[in-house]
Amino acid sequence: MAAFRYVVVDVFTDRALTGNQLAVFTDARDLPDELLQPLAREMNFSETVFVYPPEGEGHVRIRIFTPMSEMPFAGHPCLGTAFVLGGPLQAMEVRLETGAGLVPVALEREGARIVFGRMSQPLPKLEAYPHEAELLAALGVERSELPVELYDLGIRHVYVALPDEGAVAALDPDMSALARLTGYVGANCFAGAGTHWKTRMFAPGDGVPEDPATGSAAGPLAVHLARHGRIAFGEEIEIRQGEEIGRPSVLYARAEGSADRLERVEVGGSAVVVARGEFQLR
Repeated sequence: MAAFRYVVVDVFTDRALTGNQLAVFTDARDLPDELLQPLAREMNFSETVFVYPPEGEGHVRIRIFTPMSEMPFAGHPCLGTAFVLGGPLQAMEVRLETGAGLVPVALEREGARIVFGRMSQPLPKLEAYPHEAELLAALGVERSELPVELYDLGIRHVYVALPDEGAVAALDPDMSALARLTGYVGANCFAGAGTHWKTRMFAPGDGVPEDPATGSAAGPLAVHLARHGRIAFGEEIEIRQGEEIGRPSVLYARAEGSADRLERVEVGGSAVVVARGEFQLR
């Protein structure tokens, strides 16, 4: 009987039982590859992380799985893993090797307790989105207040701007149509003004009907808002997400550079460890 330990952490929140749940298997060296996806499906969180020794300049290498597939990068798994490992490593920065490259996460402490983390994300690539009309129909909205565009940072997100936060809260998408249309693309609907924004992200094609907090989407949202003049480059925004599914979350994001030359994208937030356990597998 082999035992594999894991930690459950709620990410993009400072209160237990809110935010986005994450399971981190802290030593996956002896886990057979064919068990990774079944374990992620068994946990049934938006993502599950498996930690390995580094192969390059990182502290560790991580693999990230949704209930349906492996992902090269995701935001709340990186932040949550840094919170889990930051204490044992006694590091002010945890460098994570991901399928999309090295992701450093700077940690802030109050005494020995980690209270905040800020990751430097892969720079997203802008793409045209060819199915705007079908996407709006699946979401049940008439139009987007900004161009509907897709950003790729190892995981792909498309953005639809709604007129106000009430319209975001009222969304009731056709999940079957959305899954057929988007596949592994996250559909993000947002509204707000200044530095305060509300968003919801739907990815039913990847086994996540609605995500409580999407770190990989927060950085590109800051880029999208800055590119279209809703905020300034270098300005940090606060993003609220997850209220509609009972997991309220708060994310912070900033895009530095310009529309012609993006230089850095940062996403930050808090996290709390809520459980520890182990799987015993024959």
